[in-house]
Amino acid sequence: MAHEMTVIGGGLAGSEAAWQAAERGLQVRLYEMRPATTTGAHRSGDLAELVCSNSLGSHLPDRASGILMSEMELMGSLLLEEARQAALPAGGALAVDREKFAHAVTARLEAHPRIRILREEVQAIPSEGIVVIASGPLTSPALSRSLQDLTGEEHLYFFDALSPIVEGESLDPSIVFRASRYDRGESPVGDYLNAPMSEDEYRSFVRELAAAQRIPLREFEEAIRQGVRAGPDHFFEGCLPVEVIAERGELALAYGPMRPVGIRHPRTGKRPYAVVQLRQDNLAGDLYNLVGFQTNLTYAEQQRVFRMIPGLERARFARFGQMHRNTFLNSPRILHSTLQHRDHRRMLFAGQITGVEGYLGNIATGLLAGVNAARLAGGAEPASLPATTMLGALIHYVTHAEAKHFQPMKANLGLLPPFAGRLERRERARRHAGRALEDLARAWAEAGEPTMRIATP
Repeated sequence: MAHEMTVIGGGLAGSEAAWQAAERGLQVRLYEMRPATTTGAHRSGDLAELVCSNSLGSHLPDRASGILMSEMELMGSLLLEEARQAALPAGGALAVDREKFAHAVTARLEAHPRIRILREEVQAIPSEGIVVIASGPLTSPALSRSLQDLTGEEHLYFFDALSPIVEGESLDPSIVFRASRYDRGESPVGDYLNAPMSEDEYRSFVRELAAAQRIPLREFEEAIRQGVRAGPDHFFEGCLPVEVIAERGELALAYGPMRPVGIRHPRTGKRPYAVVQLRQDNLAGDLYNLVGFQTNLTYAEQQRVFRMIPGLERARFARFGQMHRNTFLNSPRILHSTLQHRDHRRMLFAGQITGVEGYLGNIATGLLAGVNAARLAGGAEPASLPATTMLGALIHYVTHAEAKHFQPMKANLGLLPPFAGRLERRERARRHAGRALEDLARAWAEAGEPTMRIATP
């Protein structure tokens, strides 16, 4: 009889974990509380729904996300495979039609003979069997209390934000133009829509943005009353609200999400003072999200301020930006590098609840958790990956960082062990990529796990 395991959470990490364990012979019960119990960010009941950006990051082989993609491909990631099938034009990034992607992942899991999907909320952690907890940043209050009882630790949390999405037909084609930075796009006319700004337009926009009315963070106010660690600046640095960036200085946006480098206006041949990029959000090409424009402005203020952007004066919003609370564990005190709980060997964690940020990191930790669940069931030692690999380095960070000041982290080259001597930046990145894949292939083979492909950076 096949061993059984439970996966709690049908997001990116939970979906990948369930697939990997089932492919290795386990009977998997995958619990997802949606659509019966909703969250403040999800819109559907599909598994693996993307709630923020539709981009998984750069697929260039010498970038941190590109290295992680190559590692995931080598290890046989289902979700990366489906992401490539649902890909949209996005220059050097892997962006997907989010509905097509989620539908495809859901269909694959529903069709697997060893995966049973249960649409109900898990309110308490199972006391028996192998369990992968991938309940994500929007873990329900009941399960959060169960986790708190188990770990003996207070949950840390920060506020995360979503970008607005606008209808493509509502944009002014006489102003916005297609282009990719440095002409690196897949399409000859450019993969992004670009709304250019003059200096005067930019400065007026920043002033209005910084002064615009925001939605009160009631959860934050309640947290302060209860003495929970949080603060008005307690955001994940990689997903700051655009209005918070604007408060850091008048030029902060021009050097951030509105930087014009690599962009030339096709009619003038000149670089704009600032630019707002819009990325295609669905396969039909009729929805676009404002890149880097996560926000907590009121809906009325989003319409007023964002319509100041040239070309968006009559923009129709398919989704307004919004904020939500992200919950994550103090992983350095709780987890091993195998993603097992330190005191409960048959319990593993994956995804954002571990403090790993970014879609790819979520999927990759789900992959390792699912593999290790199967290894535990079969009596093998769980695998941990070399710190010279991107996934290994990311997991090493979240399990070994200073617990007192632990913050979420996404894949980046700074996590990898340095090389001796001085190297040019691109050469250093190329060496990181080569070493990561060589070391991963060796470690994966030594663990007896199948290698899908060995990529050459």
